[in-house]
Amino acid sequence: MSQQPFLFLLLLLAIGFISKNQSLMVAIAVLLVLKVIGTDDKIFSLIHSKGINWGVTIITVAVLVPIATGEIGFKDLTESLKSPYAWIALISGIIVAILGKHGVSLLAESPHITTSLVLGTVLAIALFKGVAVGPLIGAGIAYTAMRIISFFH
Repeated sequence: MSQQPFLFLLLLLAIGFISKNQSLMVAIAVLLVLKVIGTDDKIFSLIHSKGINWGVTIITVAVLVPIATGEIGFKDLTESLKSPYAWIALISGIIVAILGKHGVSLLAESPHITTSLVLGTVLAIALFKGVAVGPLIGAGIAYTAMRIISFFH
């Protein structure tokens, strides 16, 4: 059995620690535990095929909580749309959702892209104090850039 996955994950764990990225550290710790206890063969394929959808669902639930609690209602919605900044936010939300959709398809078609996305995210966190927003938006931006480049070639 190759030790390369362990070493790679440990390197990413160290980078996550240095950059103080708790999400990255937790994710790597979960993967390492699953490998050590020997359930990786069964669980990794399930996580790989369904994990992005689970994550999107959890994020969607978190975003909708203020509506469910009544913190945001119809009045807030109609009031916010009177602001030009709200329209910018609305359009940005639409663009990000479309980019995310294309990101999911790119990651499914070209999983090797994930490595570069993770590296880019980790570097941005470590060097520029960036925030890990996940590979979907990055993949969506990459997808869009690739489409533009292929259009001109």
